[in-house]
Amino acid sequence: MSNEQQPAKMWSGRFREPLDAEFEKWQRSIVFDWRLLPQEAAASKAHASALIAANILTESEGANLRSALDSIAADHASEAGRAKVRDHATAEDIHHFVELELVARIGPLGLKLHTGRSRNEQIATDLRLYVRNCIEQTNRSLARWAGALVEQAHAAGDSVMPSYTHLQRAEPVLAAHWLLAYVEMILRDATRLHHCMERLNYCPLGSGAVAGATLALDRTIAARELGFTAPTANSMDATSDRDFILEYLQALTFVGLHLSRFAEEITLYATAEFGFITLPEAFSTGSSAMPQKKNPDLTELIRAKVGRLNGAAQAVTLQLKGLPLAYNKDMQETQEPAFSADFVPQMVALVARFTAALQFNRERMAAAAHSGYLNAMAAATYLVHKGVAFRTAHEKIGNSVRFALEKGVELGELTLDELRQFGPEFDEDFFAAVTLTATLDCHDVLGGTARERVREALAEASTRIAALANFSTQEVLHAGA
Repeated sequence: MSNEQQPAKMWSGRFREPLDAEFEKWQRSIVFDWRLLPQEAAASKAHASALIAANILTESEGANLRSALDSIAADHASEAGRAKVRDHATAEDIHHFVELELVARIGPLGLKLHTGRSRNEQIATDLRLYVRNCIEQTNRSLARWAGALVEQAHAAGDSVMPSYTHLQRAEPVLAAHWLLAYVEMILRDATRLHHCMERLNYCPLGSGAVAGATLALDRTIAARELGFTAPTANSMDATSDRDFILEYLQALTFVGLHLSRFAEEITLYATAEFGFITLPEAFSTGSSAMPQKKNPDLTELIRAKVGRLNGAAQAVTLQLKGLPLAYNKDMQETQEPAFSADFVPQMVALVARFTAALQFNRERMAAAAHSGYLNAMAAATYLVHKGVAFRTAHEKIGNSVRFALEKGVELGELTLDELRQFGPEFDEDFFAAVTLTATLDCHDVLGGTARERVREALAEASTRIAALANFSTQEVLHAGA
């Protein structure tokens, strides 16, 4: 074969028989890994830089290759360009497509780019770049959602609502306190994703097929150009590692879980039975049969998405289980689960806009917080301050609640004489201790719902969210340096 000829396959030299036509079509990954073209182009440019430094390519050849790769990547920006990749008749995978395109655009020089590398290291690098980009997008969307929650918390001010355990009213809390609970979940999610990025941010280029490149490449060149912290430390691990995909999908499962919990509460609170929230019409739908309906389709869909994310994580777990070192074709199956999660940044961004548009029915929430003996814990605490052991105080207030239930009044509506039948410790100051404001403010601990504590938590949350909004790959790069 002359230098001008290109084999039909990247590996066809030792084969005499053609592939079974159905098997050939079935095993191609171009139908889904077309998404990796931007990453493949970037990694190929970085490899070209390493080849120039190793005197395998001239500066002129490297410039031609880089220009052609930029052109190929630019075409991918249009739908027609993406369709050309996705529907290519002969390319096995994204690596093969790029090589075919390079040869079509700049001739035999395109064949030189594969010098000193393997598709095993190429796909490992492309996938790390892809997941890294997805994490950046997801964390920026999470920052927007957290910001919307904080804005709603500021707007809520001292508005109160019941908190629930076992879906039964428990104690009154500030609505802001409830909203900030989800901010904490978001910040944990962002941290998991950030740590996943830190661990994946090492460059496999130069690992070869399994044992390392056969050329004396300076691996730091490609790693630096692609924004990785450093080259990977072991070629066998680098080409067979898909931990980062599994970790990424597991971290996204937590995102989905927290979105689902939020969606469930919003769905409940928007019912007529609760009436705490008015759903924004821009994010709701109607019924084709019942004209009065306004349905929470967004929250119901959000609630369901965690199943897809967890399913993807479980699929990758089983795909990797028991694989011997190093690369195996099984690993191709880890790509589609990773790609199937590409809806997450948009989903979180939608929830952020939905959250900003929510309207809280403060009077309904306050009425619910005023009834149902939600100040019973504060009442028991009052007795503790009078020197009563908590277990005894619990019993006394439990008896008081039962008496109030039978009388059809709240604790604060009992007379002092009625209270004193359960203990002589009750005095006139009891009534001030069980008002709604006092019940809130008795939780005056870090993380509690006391009004001043919530104001402090809001200020701190805003600072933490600002750091998340400024999240970038460069932060990870510098942290690992």
